[in-house]
Parts: sequence; structure tokens; C-alpha cells
Amino acid sequence: MKEITLKLNGEIKRLTNETFKFDERIKEGWFSAVYFLKTKEIIKKYRPDKKVTMQFFQKEHAVLCGTDEVIALIRTFANNPEELELRSLEDGDKIKPFETVFTITGRYEDFGFLEGIIDGIFARRTSVATNVYNVVKAARKSGVQKPVIFMGDRDDHFTQQSGDGYAAFIGGSKAQATHAMNEWWGKQGMGTMPHALIQLFQGDVVEATRAYKETFPEDDLMALVDYNNDVITDSLKVAREFGADLKGVRVDTSGTMVDQFFCRKPEVMGAFDPRGANPTLLFALREALDNEGFNHVKIIATGGFTDQRIREYEEAGVPVDIYGVGGSLLKINIAFTGDNVLLNGEHEAKSGRRFRDNPRLVIVE
Repeated sequence: MKEITLKLNGEIKRLTNETFKFDERIKEGWFSAVYFLKTKEIIKKYRPDKKVTMQFFQKEHAVLCGTDEVIALIRTFANNPEELELRSLEDGDKIKPFETVFTITGRYEDFGFLEGIIDGIFARRTSVATNVYNVVKAARKSGVQKPVIFMGDRDDHFTQQSGDGYAAFIGGSKAQATHAMNEWWGKQGMGTMPHALIQLFQGDVVEATRAYKETFPEDDLMALVDYNNDVITDSLKVAREFGADLKGVRVDTSGTMVDQFFCRKPEVMGAFDPRGANPTLLFALREALDNEGFNHVKIIATGGFTDQRIREYEEAGVPVDIYGVGGSLLKINIAFTGDNVLLNGEHEAKSGRRFRDNPRLVIVE
């Protein structure tokens, strides 16, 4: 079994419907495409008890996620699930284009109506896991892995947080923004302060940070410093006030804003885009902190980061210690396909498709 289940449960055990909490209406076909439901009725009448093999694949180099969820789905809602043979790869496996990642063998009328739901589970979970993997990989340089915080709570419907958080964990992010994102793998969410906290202190970053420190004294103290669009000034204010207690400053400058630093230093303008948390601003912030002896204060950068942007920052040596990434990690860019390829053990499939056995598949007990 995979390492993730060992870590989560302390024993060899798959995640089950106790974790996933599926909607019971799946059983009655509420979430299945209607043509699957009609096919089920036709087959029961005209071609019952035909044993088919359905295989699932996709077309990218990716990090697979969703296998336990799919297995739990089948065991919960298929008819006669104990009579179905399931063969599967594992969450976290690296997969290639057209590689078979999962097969089901059994009577079509017992499980065929779940095909689209299975495709959807694999598509979303694998897309998120792969996106996170690529971002985490981009944030690794010279053998040193910089933390990546998964901040996708505001970029999709809240009901997706648990599954997306698990997929992000499979992809390599060990820090999530909400408790729900950590639910399936047994941790809690993390975070410091939003702009709303500073707004309620009328823009006084120092007082907002002081209130945070007094309320949550056990937390690492991280100050959000872009509220007044003067990152360096406010970073130095909190650093001078809290000294060694300040662990980091977070820069979340909007991509439509130019920080006040550039108004004071117009001579540096002209050769780059000065908006947002750009490299020039972050280099200047690091220098300002170091010049006053605050070398210990880490820089957290958030807002609009993708794997490509992180890669560019790392290649340029931009002094970011932690990246916070949200919306780009939730892009659904990997589609799965389920195909019936064997009928009663013999080849029978639509033109262009065939049974692609995979020696890496393991029978699900």
C-alpha cells in the first residue's frame, strides 16, 4: 500500500466512505449521465450478465490522485460490488499518457452507471495533485524545498475543499489554508492574518500584529505588510517592534498596484513591470530587513503565483522563503476516459481503443 495511508492511519488501510461522505443519491443515478442510466436498463433487459472490462486513462504526464475515492465509490454504490474485480495504481503514482490507471471487470449493469463519476473524481483530484506537484517542484532549488501553502479556499466552491486539500497533500503541499482542506489526512489548517484584520485596526499594521500575537501567542508571528501599499516601510515597523518574535512578513500586493517604494525610487523604474509582488520589490525588501539586522525574518509571497512564475523567481534568486498559491492549483486540465475494452474476456471496443494492460496495476483486496 502507499505511504500516505500508512502515515494517515498508522496501519495499512484505504480511505473509505467514512472519509468521503458521498451523497446517497449516487445510488439512484442522480449524478450519472442519463444515457448511462438508460443503457443500464437496456442491458438488464437484452444483454444481462455480460462481463466487461472498463479501463481508465488520461493523456498527460501527471500525478495520480483519486484511487481510494473511486474504490470507495464503487464499493458503496455498485450493485454486487464483491463480485467486481478492481485493479488500481495508487494515489501519488507518476503516470504517463494513455497509461491504464484503473480497471473494473464485472457485469456492466452492476457498475456502468458510475463511469462518468469515476472520470470526474480522477480528473479533479489528479489535476490538483499535478498542479501542486509542479508548483512544489518549481519551488525546489539546489536540493532545498521551499514551503508552498495551498490557499485555494476562495477560488472554488467550499464543498470541494476537503478533496482538493487531500489532492494538494498528495502533490506535495503540507500546509493548507482551512481545516476542511486537512480533513482527509488528519491535520489542521494554518494561517495568520487577512487584510480585514488590519482594516479593523484602521491600517495600523503594528497594532494588528500586536493583537494577533497576544491572542495567539503560540503561533509563529507572520505580519501581512501590503495593506498600505508600502511593503518596506510597514515591514520595518513590525520588525522594529517585535524583533526576534517576528518570524516573517507576507507580501500580497495586487497585480494592479505599484508599491510606494517605486514612488520614492523612480530611478529604478523602466526595465520591468513594477506591479504586484515583483522581484525588484522583494529584493529591496530583503535588503532593507538585512540592513537593520532582521536577517531572520522570512518573506512570504502570495498572489497570482503559478509554477512558471515561481520557476522564474527561483532562477533569478528572488528572496522568497515561502510561496502561497491559490487559483492556479485548481485548474482542471487533465481529463480521464473510461472505455469498455473487453467483453467476456475478448477484445470488443470502439475503433481506436484497445485493452492496455499495465503490470503496475494491483488487485484491490
